[in-house]
Amino acid sequence: MSRFDQLYRKLIVTKFFTRGWGQPENLKKIFDFRKVLGNRDACYKLVPPDYPVTIDKDELQGDVRILEGHFVSPFKKCVPGLMPKETEIARFQMVLPKEWKSHHKPVCLQLAGTGDHYYWRRRTVVARPLLKESGIASIILESPYYGLRKPKRQLRSSLHYTCDLFVMGGALMLESLVLFNWCERHGFGPLGVTGISMGGFCERHGFGPLGVTGISMGGFMASLAASVYPKPISLIPCLSWTTASTVFTKGVMSESIPWKVLENQYSVDTVYADEIKHTLVSPEQVLGSTYNMGHEFVKTYSDKLEDLKLNQSPAEMENILKERNSHSFNDHGEKMDVQADIDSMEDYLVKKSGCKGDNETVGKFTIDRKSLKDNALDFMRGVMDECTHLGNFSIPVDPSLIIIVAANHDAYVPRTNVISLEQLWPGSQVRYIDSGHINAFLFHNVQFRHAIADSFTEQIKRYHS
Repeated sequence: MSRFDQLYRKLIVTKFFTRGWGQPENLKKIFDFRKVLGNRDACYKLVPPDYPVTIDKDELQGDVRILEGHFVSPFKKCVPGLMPKETEIARFQMVLPKEWKSHHKPVCLQLAGTGDHYYWRRRTVVARPLLKESGIASIILESPYYGLRKPKRQLRSSLHYTCDLFVMGGALMLESLVLFNWCERHGFGPLGVTGISMGGFCERHGFGPLGVTGISMGGFMASLAASVYPKPISLIPCLSWTTASTVFTKGVMSESIPWKVLENQYSVDTVYADEIKHTLVSPEQVLGSTYNMGHEFVKTYSDKLEDLKLNQSPAEMENILKERNSHSFNDHGEKMDVQADIDSMEDYLVKKSGCKGDNETVGKFTIDRKSLKDNALDFMRGVMDECTHLGNFSIPVDPSLIIIVAANHDAYVPRTNVISLEQLWPGSQVRYIDSGHINAFLFHNVQFRHAIADSFTEQIKRYHS
């Protein structure tokens, strides 16, 4: 693993999942909806081809044309109650040429990596150079929980709950479908002096061919988005792999998680402890079938959830969640810093669970802190594999259009004992960069853009020549 990756992570103060796993009922909704997302035909039907998209701005900026638009995320209607109000409106920016130089109008959707708020970085580092070098336009989609879609009480990129990551992924899958359909349906005429009203839509000439890419978490989200599109599409996931479980349990990102909060929370919410103790195993035990355990996990978890009332009444559960959510603010309603948030959460959960010293009382079981930690890791592997392992989703229509770019010494995305993307998607190719994650992210964008161009070239050759 790259030592620079390890050092860089230690310098970042951002913590993730500072308020825990999320409500058990919300996790159940996510598990159920994941089955729909994992079936391309069923998922594609959720987004009508004419899903409404509003263009807010259309202007020239130097040598490129910039559009900005928005639409209501379909995820809001598909799984009501899971998206914070601020995340419900999907916002995007499109970087286009003044004039297309060929009859093709290639467009690549860019999804955000961890901490990539707003449009600036992707527009500057990828979109503009890609348009100049290869004639490929870009759509830059703002992720839920980021930029203008960030909840008011969220600090930087610090997702409050583990389930927030799954909401983000599900929302981006459906929002990507909206944009793919919109590109197929519409192209723009010449920019007039009054912008949009003079430009109009050209129904006969939609954008295409289409592709999707992203770096790090963005690469993973791009893979999910491509899995639900029912046509050949270029897919270029950079610095990502087959599951997020190793990222948050083995990679340097695991150091950004307040594990004691998660450990103590399932000691309070007994459904977590019961589920871990009786059903979870390490997902890396069997190479090539890590995602299978997710199905068994969800089946048993759903059954256990129905028995939650035997351990805690609905009123007790509601009070716990209310108190837990309020612990990120002081008596004056002011936001505390991340560490204070974590410390107060730990104090509250330890007090509520009666856990002191090395031994903990969890429901009707007595376990030690080491067991508590190990079980929390198993629980994280279980939920991450169920909701993020690409083996639980449809294979993109044409894997030969997939070019994966990976770093040989990536400390953020460990690949040991995890099925490879080449095995999961036969026909795809992997290009390796001899560096760590951060070094590749900062200094190897040329290789990312080359991979995007090569995938589009192959798609045009196969389907659009």
